[in-house]
Amino acid sequence: MSVVSLLGVKILNNPAPFDAKYRFEITFECLEPLQKDLEWKLIYVGSATSSEHDQELDSLLVGPIPVGVNKFIFEADSPDLKRIPTSEILGVTVILLSCSYDDREFVRVGYYVNNEYDNDEMNNEPPAKPVIERVRRNVLAEKPRVTRFAIKWDSDDSAPAEFPPEQPEADTVDDDGTAYGAEEEELEAEEVAEAAVAAKAEGEDEEMGGAEDTSGPTKAKAEDEESDAGSEDLEAESSGSEDEEIEEEEGEGEGEGEGEADEDMEMGEDGDTAATESSSAQKEQQGLAQHQQGEVMVH
Repeated sequence: MSVVSLLGVKILNNPAPFDAKYRFEITFECLEPLQKDLEWKLIYVGSATSSEHDQELDSLLVGPIPVGVNKFIFEADSPDLKRIPTSEILGVTVILLSCSYDDREFVRVGYYVNNEYDNDEMNNEPPAKPVIERVRRNVLAEKPRVTRFAIKWDSDDSAPAEFPPEQPEADTVDDDGTAYGAEEEELEAEEVAEAAVAAKAEGEDEEMGGAEDTSGPTKAKAEDEESDAGSEDLEAESSGSEDEEIEEEEGEGEGEGEGEADEDMEMGEDGDTAATESSSAQKEQQGLAQHQQGEVMVH
């Protein structure tokens, strides 16, 4: 845990001419008494391609530090033009405000600075040699980049003497926004992978369900066909039995008809015989009558 916490930095003269002093109002809090002073520095980055052109504009020792909230004004001179490449006087650069305790840096605040002429004509067609009197600086105070380091304080007796070690890689570490974006991308990639796995599992379930549905209707169809075949067999057997019954009934009807015909024929023969006998009797009676008449006529 840091004993000193930076609460705020306010730039008092911004924008300002290029050769004007930098003036900062710094507020910080101290949680426990300190044995040594705090050292504040302001560094101007003269070139984006090399640290050789970096220059310390000023440094200030603040102490003794009372416990609680403290505020002070830090002033620093403008950069030395002789140490800045002519081609990089105009444009965007960086200033670094840092604080150290016992030669160990524990906080650093970086600001972008835009140096340009005070009129559009010179900005559109800049002179071959920069006119410093017409150049103005504008510090982007709304977008500082704050970096904190863990160091050994007076109360950290168990900490090693060189705590922390040199940290030159601090400038190359990505800020929180970049790390946060990378974490978001990783989370999105994991979510996409999980969604793909879930979709694949759903597809397999659907395929299995489709197979079950396909086998279901096929089986049902086969059962229906078997049922229809059984019905057809029953109908065939039923129709066959009905045909047999009809044939039997027809056979019985024919038998009865033949019996009746035989009886009719027998009755017809009997009638013919009776008729013949009757006609014979009549003929005999007629012959007797004629004979008697003849006999009468003879007498």
